[in-house]
Amino acid sequence: MSAVSSSPVIERGTATSRIAAVAVAIIIALLAVAPQFLSAGAVDRMTALFIYAILAAMWNALAGFGGLVSVGQQVFFGLGAYFAIRLADAGLNPFAALFVSAVVVGAVSWPLSLFMLRLRNGEFAIGMWVIAALTHLLVNLDRLVQGETGTSLISLNVYHAGTRRVTIYWLALASMTALLAVLFGLLRGSTGAAIRAIRDNEDAAASVGVRVTGTKRLLFVLAAFGIGVAGALWLATSITFQPKTYFNVQWTAYMIFMVLVGGIGTFEGAILGALVFFLIETWFGGTGVWYLVGLGATAVLFSLFLPRGLWGTIEERFGLRLLPVGYRVRLPEHPATPLNDEAPSPERTTQHQEKA
Repeated sequence: MSAVSSSPVIERGTATSRIAAVAVAIIIALLAVAPQFLSAGAVDRMTALFIYAILAAMWNALAGFGGLVSVGQQVFFGLGAYFAIRLADAGLNPFAALFVSAVVVGAVSWPLSLFMLRLRNGEFAIGMWVIAALTHLLVNLDRLVQGETGTSLISLNVYHAGTRRVTIYWLALASMTALLAVLFGLLRGSTGAAIRAIRDNEDAAASVGVRVTGTKRLLFVLAAFGIGVAGALWLATSITFQPKTYFNVQWTAYMIFMVLVGGIGTFEGAILGALVFFLIETWFGGTGVWYLVGLGATAVLFSLFLPRGLWGTIEERFGLRLLPVGYRVRLPEHPATPLNDEAPSPERTTQHQEKA
């Protein structure tokens, strides 16, 4: 056997992934013109799908790639809606307020990260839930919000219902596309390799020169900003704001469900999980409490029998990677063998950084 034929090949982009990139661009273009052919109800549902994809991708980035498991991400979802209400009440255009509020959420998350990122594992997860509960109570004290009675983004009512619906649809689509593109670029670079190295072994990552604190803070703020965008967009679709709804832990539960079902630690998995959740909600959302019971049972079954989720299992069995963010080793004489690129060693992280 020649030396060339037995040498492993390190690859990331493939013909399949390049075709997938073109397909993604075509799908986004079709979605951009879809409101011309969809009913009002369908436009609203598609807007919800885009928001779900943002939520899933942001939680997956934080926990699946960064190892920062949180059960309190609803704090940023609620703050995104709350700051939009506040900014619109101050006279800012309501559509502009949606995104300025997300910037404010990102700014607020920065000082929050100074002490929250000192916590690890379960302490971080529960600590975020405590922060969410405290923030909920503080928002209730705002006279504009009127406690749990809530308020509305009434400034949006000056726009025609059809115009408002389509504009929010396009804003949600643009936000999803931009956030996924930023996250994809981040994970493919040296910062992405550092993020996964920190998740696997924080001390080992620091020993090879990874900026642990700065990298974790970047990921924390990005996730907060993205979830803030989702919260503001959800407010725009529903108009009304009630703190108990927006700061409800169910939002983080939905994020966890989507990521577990789709495939934690895979870029494609979060998107697939959002689509699965959207379909389940569309078909069974009207069944009341049984809908929530079904979601919980589904999450448990996936954890037991498909721990890598749908996309993780597909990738493991068939080596299919549509939007790869890491490298893998392929042996020429054998079928493509995926490298655990979602969990690189610190040594491989260093090599990745040098190449980048």
